[in-house]
Amino acid sequence: MSSTNDIRRSFLDYFGDAGHAIVPSAPLVPYNDPTLMFVNAGMVPFKNVFTGLETPPAPRATSSQKCVRAGGKHNDLDNVGYTARHHTFFEMLGNFSFGDYFKEQAILNAWTLLTKEWGLPAEKLLATVYHTDDEAFDLWKKIAGLPEDRIIRIPTKDNFWAMGDDGPCGPCSEIFYDHGDHIWGGPPGSADEDGDRFIEIWNLVFMQYEQTAGEITGELPKPSIDTGMGLERIAAVMQGVHDNYDTDTFKALIAASESLTGVKAEGDRTASHRVIADHLRSTSFLIADGVLPSNEGRGYVLRRIMRRAMRHAHLLGAAEPLMYRLVPSLVAEMGQAYPELGRAQALVTEVLEREETRFRQTLDKGLRLLDEATLDMGEGASLPGETAFRLYDTYGFPYDLTEDALRARGIGVDREGFDAAMAQQKAAARAAWKGSGAAADGELWFDIAEREGATEFTGYTATTGEGRVVSLIVDGKETDHAVAGTDVIVLTNQTPFYGESGGQTGDAGLISGGNALDIVVSDTSKPLGRLHAHQGHIRSGRIAVGDTVHMVVDAARRDAIRANHSATHLLHAALRNRLGDHVTQKGSLVAEDRLRFDFSHPKPLTPEDIVAIEAEVNAEIRHNDPVTTRLMSPDDAIAAGAMALFGEKYGEEVRVLSMGRSNWNDSGYNYSVELCGGTHVAATGDIGVFRIVSESAVSSGVRRIEALTGENARQWLVGREDMLKSAAAAIKSTPEEVTGRVLALLDERKRLERELADAKKQLALSGGGNAGAAAAPADETINGVTFTGQVIDGLDAKELRGLLDEAKKRIGSGVAAVVAVNEGRAAFAVAVTDDLTDRFSAVDLVRKGVETLGGKGGGGRPDMAQGGGPDGGKAADAVAAVKAALAG
Repeated sequence: MSSTNDIRRSFLDYFGDAGHAIVPSAPLVPYNDPTLMFVNAGMVPFKNVFTGLETPPAPRATSSQKCVRAGGKHNDLDNVGYTARHHTFFEMLGNFSFGDYFKEQAILNAWTLLTKEWGLPAEKLLATVYHTDDEAFDLWKKIAGLPEDRIIRIPTKDNFWAMGDDGPCGPCSEIFYDHGDHIWGGPPGSADEDGDRFIEIWNLVFMQYEQTAGEITGELPKPSIDTGMGLERIAAVMQGVHDNYDTDTFKALIAASESLTGVKAEGDRTASHRVIADHLRSTSFLIADGVLPSNEGRGYVLRRIMRRAMRHAHLLGAAEPLMYRLVPSLVAEMGQAYPELGRAQALVTEVLEREETRFRQTLDKGLRLLDEATLDMGEGASLPGETAFRLYDTYGFPYDLTEDALRARGIGVDREGFDAAMAQQKAAARAAWKGSGAAADGELWFDIAEREGATEFTGYTATTGEGRVVSLIVDGKETDHAVAGTDVIVLTNQTPFYGESGGQTGDAGLISGGNALDIVVSDTSKPLGRLHAHQGHIRSGRIAVGDTVHMVVDAARRDAIRANHSATHLLHAALRNRLGDHVTQKGSLVAEDRLRFDFSHPKPLTPEDIVAIEAEVNAEIRHNDPVTTRLMSPDDAIAAGAMALFGEKYGEEVRVLSMGRSNWNDSGYNYSVELCGGTHVAATGDIGVFRIVSESAVSSGVRRIEALTGENARQWLVGREDMLKSAAAAIKSTPEEVTGRVLALLDERKRLERELADAKKQLALSGGGNAGAAAAPADETINGVTFTGQVIDGLDAKELRGLLDEAKKRIGSGVAAVVAVNEGRAAFAVAVTDDLTDRFSAVDLVRKGVETLGGKGGGGRPDMAQGGGPDGGKAADAVAAVKAALAG
C-alpha cells in the first residue's frame, strides 16, 4: 500500500522528471481571483498565467495544491462526514502546460503514470471525452488501447470547461476508476451514473478555444493543459478502499479523535469523527495561511467550519475542548509536505483552543435557552424567527446551529421571521446613526455596507491583490462607471489597502485593469469602520462596477508606516517603564515620514528621560524579536496583559499585537502587548533605528513626542551631522573639537563684552563724546536741586546702577538720570541722594520717564528706581520728563 504522502511525492517526482517545474502550493486565500473565497482547484494560482496577464514560472509545471470548498458557489460543507468523498479541505494534484504540450502528451503522461508507474489495472479504467472531441477519442484508443465502449462521449458541460463567459475554454477528458460490481452504480452518462461504483479520479482540461460572452470566437494561439486529480480519491484507489475516510491520513486523525473522546467511530458516531477529522484539516490550514475567525467573509466561514466540528465533539461527549489537542496528529501526518503547518502549529493550537472554549460557553447557554423556548413544541412545529434572532443577537448562538440543534427533533425555524428581525435591527442602527450628527454622505456608506457587506482586508499579509469593484462614487454619488480624468472613490469586495484608522494613515498606490485602466490612489479611508474607500484619480482607461481590478499598495510607503506604527508601541512601553504606569496614550499619528505620540504626563521630560527612553526603544529594535498577532476577546486580551488604547472602540474580538523580548522584566509578557488593528513590521529589527526629535506640551497634563524611524531617522541624523561639519568649518575647527571651541569663543565674547562695557562706562563718566554717549553728563540746578542726566547708546542696562552711584558721589546732593538704548529699546534709571528722598521719590520720577518711552510702571526704592520702554528714540524726552518733575 502507498501512503498518501508517498502518492503525493511520486506524482510530483514523476512530472518533475518529465521537465515540469515543481511549484509549491499557493495559500488558500486567492489574491489573484476576487470572485473566489478560497482556492478551490489546482489551476486557480495559474489563472493569470492562462489568461496572459502573468508570465508562467516555466513552460510546464506541477503542484499539489491545497483547496477548500466551504463557502460561496463551491460549498460542500453540509455533505462532509456523511458521504465517502466530500471534504471541506482536499489536495489537488495537477500538471500544467502553458502553450508547451497538448492533448497527446497529456493523455500519455496520465496513462503512463496510472498504469505503469502506479500499476493500476487498465481494465479498471475508462475515459470520457466531450462528444465532439474526436481527437481526444482517437488518442485514447491509440495511447491506452481502450476499446470504444470505454471511451464515453459526454454531450454536457460536465466535459467542457470555461474560466468564465470570457477567456480560455475547452473540452475535458475525465478518467474514472471502477471499484467493482459489488457497489451500485453505472458508468458516466448512464442512468445510474450517480452511484459510487465508477469514481472520477482525474480530469484533463484541454484549453483550446477563446470565448466572448459565452460564445466561442476562435482558437487560442497556444493551447494549454490543466489537469486535476484529487489526492484523497486516488489514495483510496491505491490503498484498496472505496471510502476516502478509510485512507491512512484520515484513519490516523480519526484514531486520535477516538482516543481523546473514548468513543469509537461506529454507527451514528462515525459521521461525527469524520467531520472532526475533515474540519481539523481545513481550519488548521486556513489559520496557517492567515485566515482568523471573525463574523464576516472568510473569517466567518472558518468560524462556521470550526463550530460545526466543535458541535460534533460535543455530540461525542467530549468534556473538554478537543480540536486543539488533535493538531499534533495533523502536523505529524501532513507537516512534512506542508512546512507552514508546523510553523503555525502554536497559532493554530491557540486559536482552536480559544474558539472551542468560547463556543462551549455559547453552546451550553444557547442549548439551555433553546430547550426552554421549545419545551412545549412537538415534531413539525417551528421556532419563531424573533426567538432565533434573540439567541443570535444577545447570546451569539448562530442561526445555522439553531437549525441543526432542532433538526433532530423535527422542529423547524421561521427563517423569514429571523430575517425580518435582522432587518429591523439594521434599520434601528441606521436611525441611531442619523441622529449622531455625522456627515450627510454617511447615508451613502450605509447603503453600500448593507448591500455589499464589509470590505475584506487582505493587507496584513500582502501588498498586492485582486478586487471586484462593488461601488464607484463620483462627486458624492454612486455611478456605474467612470472614465479618464475623473476623481473617483473605488470600493472593492476585498483589498490590500489599509484604510485610515487608529492613528495610522491610509495606504496609497495603484489600481489597474482592463480597458487600459490606470488609477493613482492617493489615500484610503474607512467609512463606518468596515468599508475601505480608495480615493483616486483615473489617469487612463475606464472602470465599471463589476470589473476585476489589480491593486498594488505603495510598498515602500507601507513599510515606512509599519515601522513608525510599531515604534509607537515600543515608545509607549518605554514611557511607562521610565515615567510610571500613569502614562497612557492620548492620541497618535502614524505617517510614512514621522510619528507623533501623545501621552498623559504632568510635566516636561528631562533630557535624561529622553535619552533613556530612546535608548530603551532602540535596544528592543536591535534585539530583532518577531512581532506576533493573535485574535482574542477584549477581556481575554487585557487579562493576558494587553493594553487597550485611548479612544478606540473594540468589538467582540480584537487583534493582540506582541513585540519585543518576552519575559523582558520577569513579567511573563512581551515587552509590548497592545490591542491594535494596524499593520506592523514582521520583527522589531525592521524598524531600523528610532530617534526622538521633539517633546512638547499639548494641553494640561498631556505631552507630545515626535520621532522618526528608519531612513527618515537616518536622513535626519545625516542632516545634523552636515550642520555640525558646517559649524566646525565656520569656526575653523573639527566636529570633534566644536564643543570646546564654541565654549572658548563664548568665554572670549563675555570677556570682550565686559571690557567694552567698562570702556563705555568710563567714557560715559568722563564725557567722551565718541564712546557711545549721546550726551556728556552736565550738571544743572533746577528748583534749587542739582540734576545730571545722560543718554548712552549701546550700554548694558546692568551698568545703569553703577553709573548712578558714581553720579551721586560726584554731585553730593541732587538727582541723576541715565537712559541706556540698545536695539531700539530703552532702559531708564533715576537716583536720588539720601538728603532729598523726603522731597523726591526715585520711583515716581522713573515712572515719568518710562511713560515717554512707551512703557508702563517702573520700580525700586525711593533712592534708586529703574524701568524701560520700547521707544528708544524718546530717550532724551525721558530725561526731560524728570527735569520737568523737579521744576514742579
